[in-house]
Amino acid sequence: MPIEVLDNETTDQRLNQLNKALGSGMFVHVRNMLQDMAATDIAFILESSPPRTRQVLWQLIDQEHTGEILDELGEELKDSLISQMSPERVAKAAKSMDTDDLAYILRSLPDSVFNEVLQSMSTQDRVRVEQALSYPDDTAGSIMNTDTVTLRPDVNIDVILRYLRIRGELPEATDMLYVVDKQDRVLGGVRIADLLTCNPDSSIRDIMAADVEPIPVGMSDSEVAQLFERHDWMSAPVIDDDNKLLGRITIDDVVDVIREDAEHSMMGMAGMDDDTDTFGPVLKSTFRRSLWLTVNLFAALLAASVSNMFEGTLEQFATIAILMTIVPSMGGVAGNQTLALVIRGIALGQIGQSNSRWLIGKELAIGFLNGLLWSVLVCGAVWAWKGDITLGATIGGAMLINMTVAGLAGASIPLILKRMNIDPALAGGMVLTTVTDVIGLFAFLGLATVFLLN
Repeated sequence: MPIEVLDNETTDQRLNQLNKALGSGMFVHVRNMLQDMAATDIAFILESSPPRTRQVLWQLIDQEHTGEILDELGEELKDSLISQMSPERVAKAAKSMDTDDLAYILRSLPDSVFNEVLQSMSTQDRVRVEQALSYPDDTAGSIMNTDTVTLRPDVNIDVILRYLRIRGELPEATDMLYVVDKQDRVLGGVRIADLLTCNPDSSIRDIMAADVEPIPVGMSDSEVAQLFERHDWMSAPVIDDDNKLLGRITIDDVVDVIREDAEHSMMGMAGMDDDTDTFGPVLKSTFRRSLWLTVNLFAALLAASVSNMFEGTLEQFATIAILMTIVPSMGGVAGNQTLALVIRGIALGQIGQSNSRWLIGKELAIGFLNGLLWSVLVCGAVWAWKGDITLGATIGGAMLINMTVAGLAGASIPLILKRMNIDPALAGGMVLTTVTDVIGLFAFLGLATVFLLN
């Protein structure tokens, strides 16, 4: 996913220096600069550069660091670069990549290239990849790593400490070692801090925590993120249906999931993919946005058809044409407030079948009360402005109807879309806008036709 660099000023300076060096043809100097930079900084620079500059920079990067850099890139740019790499280079990059990232890359490859990459790998890497690919995407298995250190409960602490010194290093983000039996079933865990501070004559059984909560391999990654957030975990073991340890999930993988979900919701509100490349090709970006604009055009035509139904009313009352945008606008704002609240609740796992009806009732009541309040205020304002109480009451009544419907729609639309396996963040805003526009215009123009014309 896209990188966020803390020292933005320094990175911007480096980006300017690289661009000047590339413009002057100083490719050796650029290569040396890239060798001295961290993988996260290189990834940030690649994502901040136009396509042509990216191609030159990618060719100048040391191939030994390719895997680390790919780990840090957004999905669209990552796919674009991988499609240009030879199978041998992909296989070489795989050696330095985490299992979950490697599985993602291989899933995005065409079958012919995928087979070539597998053949270029060592037996150990091939087994690791095949195991990672056996788990569905967006599950605990797809984001777990298999670099897990395990202990037996009857082993002495001093023996474990000697073993760790001989081993020399631990996997990244290791805060706990997991205790398993002979069948690799999880019995508990030992925190590194406890291991270093306890009596070396004790056994693992004496200091292990038996309340470690394993994560089923099929659990969705969003549910995993919720568990990490709720319990403030740094890592957690992943198990199969027989409680056997398969690997572990660490906080860095969970942070990626949380950010991806947040970006997905934010970009989805605009009808765009969360992995959209900021500096992507013009034609590709145009096509993607046109699809959403096409859907929105049909929704706008539907609202316009409602206005067309009351053409006679609009011809006789110019004031109505001036005021008719107020009702859909207020309904849209009220509905979007509810929509955002419900989508967040769904994302956090707070809304389910047990409380969804209560929530819909609550938002319906809020919509009615808000509609009642603002209908009175708007009625008074229009009466004072135009001197026509009937016109004020008409727009006030339409606003009451539309804001009540907006509260109901804002709460129910994401729940209905979720049940239909449609992403509420992607489609909810468009559906809600259509509903509030159509209902708002129909209510206002319909009431005006009844009470003003007749």
